Amino acid sequence: MNNLLKQKLNKLPALPGVYFHKNAAGEIIYVGKAAVLKNRVRQYFHNTKKDPKTKALVAEIADTDWITVDTEMDALFLESEMIKRYMPKWNILLRDDKTVSYVRIDMNNEIPYITFTRNPVDDKATYIGPFYGKSSVEKSVRILRHIFPYYTKPYTGKKTLDTDLGLTPGIEINKCEPKDYKRNLKKLIRYLEGDREKLLRDLEKTMLDEASKGNYELAAEARDQLFGLKELKKKIVFSDKEFLDISSDQALRQLQNMLGLEKPPRRIEGYDISHQSGTNTVASMVVFINGASARSEYRKFKIRTSTNDDLKSMQEVITRRLKHTEWEYPDLIILDGGTTQVNAILPLVKDLGIPVIGRDKSGDHSRNAGVKLIVPEYLNSGAFRSLARRELAREPRGDGSERRGPGMRYLELSNSSHIARLIARIDEEAHRFAIIYHSLLKRKSMLK
Repeated sequence: MNNLLKQKLNKLPALPGVYFHKNAAGEIIYVGKAAVLKNRVRQYFHNTKKDPKTKALVAEIADTDWITVDTEMDALFLESEMIKRYMPKWNILLRDDKTVSYVRIDMNNEIPYITFTRNPVDDKATYIGPFYGKSSVEKSVRILRHIFPYYTKPYTGKKTLDTDLGLTPGIEINKCEPKDYKRNLKKLIRYLEGDREKLLRDLEKTMLDEASKGNYELAAEARDQLFGLKELKKKIVFSDKEFLDISSDQALRQLQNMLGLEKPPRRIEGYDISHQSGTNTVASMVVFINGASARSEYRKFKIRTSTNDDLKSMQEVITRRLKHTEWEYPDLIILDGGTTQVNAILPLVKDLGIPVIGRDKSGDHSRNAGVKLIVPEYLNSGAFRSLARRELAREPRGDGSERRGPGMRYLELSNSSHIARLIARIDEEAHRFAIIYHSLLKRKSMLK
């Protein structure tokens, strides 16, 4: 170990969190989670027997960083997001306890049940994940079963021990109707997908509204779920991602400095357009809160005014999005496009104080595509020179006017930089989400 690494190991807190092992070049080579960072990270450097792959990983570690969170389950969610963002080579090589797991709920069944799977398929079921830590996810969902009872196997109509323990909704003993069971399952899905704070507010409103109408059974149900989730939040799992400490996320800090923002961008929205020769044109809006995907906030749009003009489609979707004042406005918008797209959207958002940048891939959506940004010069031109000095980013030779246009700055980010990793992750999610919706509409059109 070098002296810097030794000093850092002495500063590790006895708290849950996510750690990032880096090589001598500063590249993140492994991401892991820990219930107690101090104990877990130090284990790598103990003189204990290790398998050859772990030995090779440890030999490559030159530095380590970490982010602390409130609970072990927060660490599970954050680890999952950071592995998807950085794709560290040793997470792929080691696997260890990082078996990817999804929660599967088929709401198309008359009486759905919940299972866990490693391989989601296109069967119209709801898949929540992926999570890296199968046992932790299963434990947490089992705890939630005390608040939102559910079935774990296909419904047979027979009473079981789970019925007596109150772990099923009780359809088999006429305690609950299938429609009420599905209503509660939707709440569970919202909770698992991250829509926790709003769910708590909705439950409180439901409790008060139903009580005022004299529907005391529904009011009591909402009350029990509300109090159960509040106690759960105190004890163990799923405290909202909004409360993660984002000051340690280097990508958000660098974005703040690069764009001259007053604070790190808490809510980032990414947009993409998808169509096939002008048919079934759709747009996607993905949302990242504190650097992590917030899937419950994603939205999709079917384009109305234009079918084969990406520029007009992007203008339409941003205009429609801004009309939804009940959705929190973003701190930053990232478009799939270059100078033309950014210039078209700037008049729509500038008066609202929402910064917008574009990722110019020139149609290259591959994972290895370079991260090239189109940024309005008014944001913070001085920061680009600072970034270039640190070799995180560079401007192409020449004035770049043929690429950036007047009032724009063209910036090429190093693929290994934290900003590039975050922007690529957001852009890939926007593209994936748009393709899924486009494919759905295409299948419906073929069936007509």
